[in-house]
Amino acid sequence: MDKLIFSHVYKSFRNRIILEDVCIELKRGMIYGFIGPNGSGKTVILKMAAGLLRPTKGNIYLDSRTLGKDIDFPPSMGILIENPGFLAHYSGLQNLLYLTKIKGLIGRSEVEAAMEKAGILDAASQKTGQYSLGMKQRLGIAQVIMEDPELMILDEPMNGLDQKGIAEIRALLLEQKRQGKMILLASHTREDITYLCDQIYFIQDRKVQSIPKVSPITAPH
Repeated sequence: MDKLIFSHVYKSFRNRIILEDVCIELKRGMIYGFIGPNGSGKTVILKMAAGLLRPTKGNIYLDSRTLGKDIDFPPSMGILIENPGFLAHYSGLQNLLYLTKIKGLIGRSEVEAAMEKAGILDAASQKTGQYSLGMKQRLGIAQVIMEDPELMILDEPMNGLDQKGIAEIRALLLEQKRQGKMILLASHTREDITYLCDQIYFIQDRKVQSIPKVSPITAPH
């Protein structure tokens, strides 16, 4: 997948317009950030990119295919939206192995490699009901990357992480970008957006506008 295109996309819920005439083109090898007030539509636009919501009007294209018509979902996608939900009585490893059965693309070695990259391998045998919020977030990120997807969609990926965790996940996402992945993320933390993103979109009053990127004052440790 080389491009993800929103073409004159509108989204309404119960006759209330959330997003209006969204026209953006996203490319692989780039990280895109979406910012805006609560309720502005950040999560809505991520869910539409993932095929979880359909536009009320307009189309979303993956290269030459129309999402929701030619294909239901992006074929190679990892997604983390809202708080990751895992089976509390299963270990972190068991949860991810269970999820691999959906597509059957990978096995235990790939899952463990993803957990190591996300910094959660040392808790692989621990039940997720005993995980802290930050540990669950790391496990959710491991789930996103474990099948080596072309498209990654992340809503508040740093939620619950301490400074060390934030620096590690930032480095992980930049490495995924270098591998040619297309990454979409929403964050309330301007430092994450400024440091990670090649292009930033501001959502307010139903409109999605590109805004200039301002270099961070300091890089993360």
